Amino acid sequence: MKVIDARNVNDALLLGIDLFNSNVNYRVQQTRNGTTYEALDPVTTVYNKPCERVCLIPQRDANPFFHLIESLWMLDGRKDLKPLTYFVKTMGDFSDDGETLWGAYGWRWKSYFGRDQLPLIINMLKKDPNDRRAVLQMWDAKYDLNRYGKDVPCNTNIYFKVRDKKLNMTVCNRSNDMLWGAYGANVVHMSVLQEYMASAIGVRVGVYRQVSDSFHVYTEAPVWDKVKDLSIDPHTFSELKNPYDTLKDYKHIPLFKNTDSIPQELERFFNTEPDDFKTWDSWENPVLNDIAAPMMVVYSYYKHKNFHGAYQHLCHIKALDWRAACLSWLLQREKSHITKTKEGEAHE
Repeated sequence: MKVIDARNVNDALLLGIDLFNSNVNYRVQQTRNGTTYEALDPVTTVYNKPCERVCLIPQRDANPFFHLIESLWMLDGRKDLKPLTYFVKTMGDFSDDGETLWGAYGWRWKSYFGRDQLPLIINMLKKDPNDRRAVLQMWDAKYDLNRYGKDVPCNTNIYFKVRDKKLNMTVCNRSNDMLWGAYGANVVHMSVLQEYMASAIGVRVGVYRQVSDSFHVYTEAPVWDKVKDLSIDPHTFSELKNPYDTLKDYKHIPLFKNTDSIPQELERFFNTEPDDFKTWDSWENPVLNDIAAPMMVVYSYYKHKNFHGAYQHLCHIKALDWRAACLSWLLQREKSHITKTKEGEAHE
């Protein structure tokens, strides 16, 4: 078992890249989706500060808009594609029917097994913080095992336990792409869930551990080419400045003020058309009021190729980590847009 002990996702990404930059740590493995480097042993990633969930390494170029909104889509227990393809059209490639996702985690948390597992776990740990039976299930042996389809759950189950008045969380994963999954979308999805559960239980956020059985990178993916040279010296790693330390006046904004109102607020959020969000809308929970709703406004300007408008509204994203990530992502998109426009004009 390989353990990557990290402060946050930014540390984890650099340490993970180093893992795959040494050929004694992986095997070349052929898969149905292409060639991978697969770690020789399962990998456990320990996030000591899981609320620092935003990847701020520009070479990774993660899509912050998609990552946060997909996390809320999960909390709402959804499986419909439409809210996701607005941000990433290729999400449709993972659907068997073109409309839904079979492996949608939130759907499995809240309704797939005929019950909403989240309030059950919350009540269990409120009643007995020492309970060791708080298991959130996502894998269905009856219908997932040997299933032929485009989308089978990668994360299979989650363990919650309260220790020292903090909610610790261990996520088990059968197959984890380091870049798109583990240190891309998954760290946001699961840490948002952890913070939601901790708030509902009435404890602080503890440690988040991700156990990845098949931990790998796709060698032909463009994103690997962009980040593989970000190697570090393990002897001086502790001296490197974490991107979160460069955010002047950064302070984590707790995402949830009233978890009881989250179902109603998420229903309203996902029933609002993307172009109809307003910066003066009022939401009770900061994850919507201070981050997600302003992000929808910014993204709407981006979709209409109005970069000036997008930049003007970035200030309404009060969480500095999300604002910085959105700015970096937009700047790269604008650069690409300008290049394509000039190439088009040159061919006229």
